[in-house]
Amino acid sequence: MWGRTSGRCVSPRCPLSVTQCPLSPTASPNETLVIEYVGQNIRQVVADMREKCYAQEGIGSSYLFRVGHDTIIDATKCGNLARFIKHCCTPNCYAKVITIEAQKKIVIYSKQPISVNEEIIQDYKFPIEDTKISCLCRTESCRCTLN
Repeated sequence: MWGRTSGRCVSPRCPLSVTQCPLSPTASPNETLVIEYVGQNIRQVVADMREKCYAQEGIGSSYLFRVGHDTIIDATKCGNLARFIKHCCTPNCYAKVITIEAQKKIVIYSKQPISVNEEIIQDYKFPIEDTKISCLCRTESCRCTLN
């Protein structure tokens, strides 16, 4: 059962001193469902308004994940541990959009075998933009930006 995070980042290459890092509660073989990304399903117009509100409230990070042309899952204030999965240029998981009973959901699958208490990481695959977001994964194949 999911419910564990480290109080500190367990990855030796991570420059962050304190963070929430979802850890695998059990060993997961390759191509196994790890966790669902849970939040509120909202439309693009609502997501745009919320982003502005979050900035005004001083919320530094929002957890908006697009699942369709006009559908976004917002886990910023209402979500589970999946929202704390960090980016890495060499991830052990990937996100996949699936449809269950006409509702789109995001599920995180293992990309390789994952050990118990190993940090769950994925490639965010942000779209390319002029303003770059620095990557902090520090792996050998780091792209240096998230976008």
